[in-house]
Amino acid sequence: MKRRLATLTLCLGLFGLYSLPLMAMDQDIASALSSIQARWAEIHYKMPEAQQEKALAALGSEVDTLIARYPNAAELQVWAGIVRSTQAGVHGGLGALKLVKQARRHLEASLTLDPRALDGSAYTSLGALYYQVPGWPLGFGDDDKAERYLKRALNINPDGLDALYFWGDYLHEQGRDAQARQALEKALQAPPREGRELADAGRREEIRGLLGRLQSE
Repeated sequence: MKRRLATLTLCLGLFGLYSLPLMAMDQDIASALSSIQARWAEIHYKMPEAQQEKALAALGSEVDTLIARYPNAAELQVWAGIVRSTQAGVHGGLGALKLVKQARRHLEASLTLDPRALDGSAYTSLGALYYQVPGWPLGFGDDDKAERYLKRALNINPDGLDALYFWGDYLHEQGRDAQARQALEKALQAPPREGRELADAGRREEIRGLLGRLQSE
């Protein structure tokens, strides 16, 4: 199967895209997460690619500081994984492997703390990592694990924009294009998320682009 470490799109998100249940978490954490999401979207969708890696590294350091302050916040662990996954996609090549391994550790820590945090987004992120990262001996990629994680994400959030996008992308990678098309078309019906306009627009553009490729293949 074609692996895409050099063009890793995980963060494309998964991840700057989750709406925050602000009333369900500590207000300081919620405020910090909202700021991280907004900064991630600005970097990913507005900043020239040549400047993104430095900005993402700075954002990752910011999240690390927050984790030291709030070690039991599963949501922060999710975002640490998202930011480093995105940075790996920008970095590309074998040098990105260290970053994706760090991302995996953060996402697994999030699952230990609260597997349903941010609508199960750690499952989506891990699933995306497992099908986009090379397999042994270079990396830890594993299509079977990817499918299990992506399905768990959909069990928690069956109508989620990101969960459906990455499920559709995975199905396409597996040659299951009819199923992929169904998932992607459903993703386009996902309701807009307040405060996530930039991220939502970017994700929908990616979905339409993938649907266009499916039609031409």
